Amino acid sequence: MADLVIRGTTVVDGTGRPGRVADVAVTGGVIEAVGGPSPTGRRVIDATGLVLSPGFVDMHAHSDLSLLTDPAHAAKTAQGVTCEVLGQDGLSYAPVDDVTLPQVRQAVAGWNGDPPGFDWNWRDVAGYLDRLDAGTAVNACYLVPQGTVRMLAMGWADRPPTRAELDRQRALVATGMSEGAVGMSSGLTYAPGMYAGTEELVELCRVVAGFGGLYVPHHRSYGAGAIAAYAEMTEVARRSGCRLHLAHATLNFPVNAGRAPELIALLDAAAAAGVDLSLDSYPYLPGATALAALLPGWAADGGPARTLRRLRDPAARERIRDALEVRGSDGSHGVPVAWDTVRVSGARDPAAVGRTVAELAAASGRSPFEVFCARLVEDELSTTILHFVGNEENVRAIMRHRAHTGGSDGLLGQARPHPRARGTFPRYLGRYVRELGVLGLEECVAHLTGRPARRLRLARRGFVGPGCHADLVLFDPRTVRDTATFDEPFGRPEGIPHVLVGGVPVVRDGRHTGALPGRALRRGPDGAVR
Repeated sequence: MADLVIRGTTVVDGTGRPGRVADVAVTGGVIEAVGGPSPTGRRVIDATGLVLSPGFVDMHAHSDLSLLTDPAHAAKTAQGVTCEVLGQDGLSYAPVDDVTLPQVRQAVAGWNGDPPGFDWNWRDVAGYLDRLDAGTAVNACYLVPQGTVRMLAMGWADRPPTRAELDRQRALVATGMSEGAVGMSSGLTYAPGMYAGTEELVELCRVVAGFGGLYVPHHRSYGAGAIAAYAEMTEVARRSGCRLHLAHATLNFPVNAGRAPELIALLDAAAAAGVDLSLDSYPYLPGATALAALLPGWAADGGPARTLRRLRDPAARERIRDALEVRGSDGSHGVPVAWDTVRVSGARDPAAVGRTVAELAAASGRSPFEVFCARLVEDELSTTILHFVGNEENVRAIMRHRAHTGGSDGLLGQARPHPRARGTFPRYLGRYVRELGVLGLEECVAHLTGRPARRLRLARRGFVGPGCHADLVLFDPRTVRDTATFDEPFGRPEGIPHVLVGGVPVVRDGRHTGALPGRALRRGPDGAVR
């Protein structure tokens, strides 16, 4: 007798093949059978009219801290997510030392929060993964963050590394990979990772390639220099031999409207020339980041304390204003900032949340730039924003690409976060499959499950078949949808009644069970992630 039988469901197995009605038996956290003679089970779910698919893999998550402070993780389990990829955008909490940990915490406080009294009892990747093993609702993989590695090796210096500093970075990446990381991330519009040149990235990616890992860059520009920035990443992959996964791949700002075919042609040409690549995206137009990310790179040289001093210095402020409002800084993707597109999502002053910088300026009688500087100083750089710069035509074209996967880029630490943190996966299924028909159901499920599982080299995950881990989601294709909005971002998805991780229900009849069956998934010596 099976532990669980899911009866009468339409199995969409993650391969892209057409769905079929079958009974599915689960025993010991593993799928025992799909179809065949009707099995008996200690527990039975009547899933008539529901689709059973593999659990969704969030290829770009920022749950590094929230999985530890709130391991039930309802924001993602309610969406059907059963695995997340952490350590994104080149900034996360391992590896660190006693000097860099406070700096990293400050740098990403706007993304993740920084709870008082939290026990930061690890310093390396192995220790961080061990903390995840203590109990979470979902599984998680980790990327070595290149910006944090650079911080450890050479601080916040805006210069090329010495040979000794480069060797230290290489050693740190190798250690993180040997401790179970699945690859390395970069955030090339965020200090200090943005100070790395192409050759430095190639050298680090050669280390990652030696372990069979992925390089996952947030590249240097999603605006005026976007196509060139994508080309740089494909060149890094070509020269290093490293597999490439492009984080939150999109083309933003009016300068890039309708240019997705140009990007797709570039990526297809790179793939034809031997670059092993994939990408992820979220199904929304605005982005979300720290307000400080708009600053020119030179303003972050030396670390947060120096940045704050520059924001108080009249001469430095004028240079910053020129970079933001006239020239378009590297932090603002080479495009002059339109302050009515920058909406505050998290700040110490609750009255600022939900209002654009332009609105705050009009209400206060100050210029938008003055509001920008004052907000950063008051919040000690932790202000977060939504940036309304996307293009729907590009979003749809990119999500159709054969190498596309889904990623939420969900930030969970703000007062009014981007709705993608709680709506990405049901939005794919509801809006872009059922309502718009941009993707077919089976195709979309493959984008969100089997394809990312193969990309990460997850062993026996990402598919519905005998012998696979029972990381599963049941959803109603007629009603599944996101309810989180920009004004009400905490809405719970609809149409996802059941989610299992390792055969254990974490969502049952639409309610979180409190179970914490997830753990860290580590890359092993054979390259497989278990």
